[in-house]
Amino acid sequence: MKVLAMSGTFFANLTSPPLLFFCLGLLATFARSDLDIPNPVAKAVSIYLLLAIGFKGGVALSESPFSVDVLLALGAALLLAAAVPVFVYFMISRWFDAADAAAVAATYGSISAVTFVTATHYLDSLGIAWGGHFVAAMALMEAPAIVVGLYLYRRSAGKGTEAGAGGVEETTLSELLREAFLNGSVVLILGSLLIGWVNGKDGMDQLAPFVKAPFVGMLCIFLLDMGLVAARRLRDLQAASSQEQSVPLTSMVGFAVLLPALNGSVALLLAVLAGMSEGDALLLTILGASASYIAVPAAMRLALPAANPGIYLTMALAVTFPLNIILGIPLFHLIIQIIAN
Repeated sequence: MKVLAMSGTFFANLTSPPLLFFCLGLLATFARSDLDIPNPVAKAVSIYLLLAIGFKGGVALSESPFSVDVLLALGAALLLAAAVPVFVYFMISRWFDAADAAAVAATYGSISAVTFVTATHYLDSLGIAWGGHFVAAMALMEAPAIVVGLYLYRRSAGKGTEAGAGGVEETTLSELLREAFLNGSVVLILGSLLIGWVNGKDGMDQLAPFVKAPFVGMLCIFLLDMGLVAARRLRDLQAASSQEQSVPLTSMVGFAVLLPALNGSVALLLAVLAGMSEGDALLLTILGASASYIAVPAAMRLALPAANPGIYLTMALAVTFPLNIILGIPLFHLIIQIIAN
């Protein structure tokens, strides 16, 4: 009976409104519809989602003591952000040149805030508790992967490989950290987390009609837009694979499917070893499985212009993001439930 109940949860997610709106965006683009979400609207909705999830995480954090479990979770998140780019880089360096390998490694070592937000909604819809400190963990995972990815590239360039031809902008560590920690999404979510933590339950009572009631509707609009964008990005992946000396399309798609499964499994193992609760284990796993398509591309354009965004950005947005939204979240949750039972 437990197995049937767990599989029922998995299939129920496939018909949830946010996921169906995401699929609608995919189908609309494939059908060549002129459906479009104006950029100002999409930006406003993304600001709302980051503000709401940050504030709710801060309130949850204010109601729980700062404990060893919190430190373990933050430590596991930072370990993932630093270690994942290293083994991803060496795994894919046979197929990608040094610049693209470093950019892909940083992309998959960092995280997707939208995937995280979707996972928290998934848990909330099932009534499963999760720790507010994971909002802070999400924000802290942005920067380490960027720094490690660029270090790996510079290390390769120092050995006289083909990396020297592409060139790295002379960007200082302080500039990289500024780009990683002071980009708008990180500032908003950390600031909202702090405001929620300071105000606690009283603040939630005041903002509940704003941060709770419209949340699912806003998430549906945003995922509709992300479906449109992800489908359009598939064309960029095809274009990138057709360039001279580029990676074959099958290899790019294969890695975009393999890496989230592998990274998510490593994160799941860390969650089990740390004895995390069901909700916290899923969030750490999804953070590990996700890939950045906002913070890392911005940093790579600044510091590693030799890397082709048609590869690393499109792999994350056109393949990994839809895979995690549609299958990754419920499938990893099912695995966590099986382990727990």
